Order: sequence, then structure tokens, then C-alpha cells
Amino acid sequence: MERHDAQHPESDERPSDGVVLDTAALGFPWVTVDPFLFTVHHRDHFPAGNADMGPATTSGRRPADADPSTPGWGMYYGDVVPGFPEHPHRGFETITVTRRGTIDHSDSLGATARYGEGDVQWLTAGAGIQHAEMFPLRDQTGPNTSEIFQIWLNLPAADKMVEPYFTMFWREDLPRTVLKDDDGHATEVTVVAGAFGDIQPLAPPPESWASKDEADLAIWQFEAEPESEWTLPPAASGKTVRMLYVFEGSVTVGGQTLEAPLAARLLPDTAAVLSAGTDGASALLLQGRPIGEPVAMGGPFVMNTDEEIAEAYRDYRATGFGGWPWAAPDPVHTRSTPRFAHHPDGTTEYPEDGSR
Repeated sequence: MERHDAQHPESDERPSDGVVLDTAALGFPWVTVDPFLFTVHHRDHFPAGNADMGPATTSGRRPADADPSTPGWGMYYGDVVPGFPEHPHRGFETITVTRRGTIDHSDSLGATARYGEGDVQWLTAGAGIQHAEMFPLRDQTGPNTSEIFQIWLNLPAADKMVEPYFTMFWREDLPRTVLKDDDGHATEVTVVAGAFGDIQPLAPPPESWASKDEADLAIWQFEAEPESEWTLPPAASGKTVRMLYVFEGSVTVGGQTLEAPLAARLLPDTAAVLSAGTDGASALLLQGRPIGEPVAMGGPFVMNTDEEIAEAYRDYRATGFGGWPWAAPDPVHTRSTPRFAHHPDGTTEYPEDGSR
């Protein structure tokens, strides 16, 4: 599957049979189309943790240069605790959707958090931010399985230099619905962004492409029981691009069976009936109207021109995007710290008891 030309999102192409436009095997990273820049599925089977919440053994560790989709686990850029120490971004948003495990976040705004097990973090990098994402191995008897999606969502040129913004979507607050078919088989839908029928999402960051009505942006997760059937509502228009990622099990749609790991670009403006296979299915759907602007990517920065990428590097070297307020490049919280988020305005929230 090719990355489709964002300048021509209104093509007349329609599948000759069903709703599947084309497919591609899921590699690393997953194939994406405008407005999404990058999507990865990290699934690490970490061992028991040691006293410092790092791995207690090297057994199962992937070599540093191995494809991160290789079975086992990786340290990524962490020295003691696995993860991604202090690094910068500009010009886009990161959306981290967790399924299993714990993430400790710290950033140059002064925000810090611990989240996981179904929580979602949404970070608008905008004009520039530094952050760290570490995976503390809290269980000393193990295993410490970690599974996340990290999604990069582009910003239009008019919003690339907005103020950075940090927010958390706690699993208790994420809208969910369970769809039952005529035989009683269930499919759970988790709505991260974009209304799913009558199910309304939480509000995205104020300057996100997702905050624009015309963006028709959606991020939905599906957990389908074996042989369950459900229907995707149509997108707002044919200008929307809709991608379904089947990463466990299989799904049949439009007469075509999608066996994991597989991505499929679907016809957007038609309701689609999906059926899970005999082992059920886990799938992620990303959709949105393309921004349709030039994309220049340089390491951790995404702008519209190479000149703007060079400027981002100059600005980062000169300012550090506000500096790094933490004592180490890879901060982690204590083993017993519960899920929480401390925001740049000084407020702290704890989702389990609802305090703010």
C-alpha cells in the first residue's frame, strides 16, 4: 500500500467489490496516510523488575538494532529502565494509547504522570516540547508485559507553532460501548477520538486537527468476540481516509478476510459490516480528512519545508524548548506511585479516586 497523495483526497476510486480499497502487511512502523504520520505497536514481554525497576535478567532481550516488532523485549534508549529518555518534538501531536503496562511521563512544561492499562495520553508538541516516556518494571516477580500504540498526528501549517499542550484521557473516562449482534456475540468499542454513532468522545486538545469539525478524525479500538458482527458507521464524506489495522485474529469485511497482521484502507462514506473470525479480533481504526499540505520530517520534527526543519534544530539548540526541569533525562516515579497526572498549571489528578 502506498502513502496516498494528500493533495488529491477526493479521487473517484471505489472498490469493484465491497469496501476494501487496498491492503498492506503490518510492518514497523505501520503504514499511515495523511493526517497520520506514524503509528507503531509496541508489545514487549518484559521480565521481572529489579530494585531499580529495570529488567532483572537479559533473557529475551532483543539486540539494539533489531526490528522492535521482533518477539521479546527492548531497552529502546533506556539505560536502567526501558523507554525513551528526554527528547524533543515540534509541529505535530503524539497520542499514546496503552493496553498493558505502565508509562512514566515527564516534560519540559513541568507536567509529569504515571498512566497505563487503558489510559491515553495526548500531547500537542506545537512550537516545541521535550518529554520522556519510561516503562518502569514494577512487578519484581514478573512478567511486566507492556503494549502500546504511539500515533503521530500532523498539525496544519497554521497550527504548527501553537503552545504545547498536555492532557490525559483516563480509562475510567474513555467512552465505551458493547455492540451485540443477533446471536449475542459482543464487540467492545473504545472511543479515543471521533463520535462512534451516538457515542461522543472526550474533547481533544484545543489546537489539534481533531478539534476541527471538518477533520472528521476518529481513533477507535475494537475487541471482538469470536464470530461477532458489528457495523462501522459511515464517515462524514468521501474526503475522509479510513484505515483499519487488524493486529490480532481476523476480520471479514466486504467479502474480504483480513488476517492479522494486516492494514486495510476502507471506503469511508459507506457503512461497513465487519465479522470477526473464529479466534475473535483486535483492531484499531484511524480515520481523518487529509490536511493536504507538504510534509517535511527531520528526526523528531515535522514541518512543511526543509528550511523549517533546520530552524527547529536551531531553536532547540538555542532554547531547549523551555529547558528540562528534571534531575535526570529518564525520570521514573516510585514503585508504589499510583496513576496520576501533575499538570503545568500546578493541579494534580488521581483517576482512581476522582480527586483533582
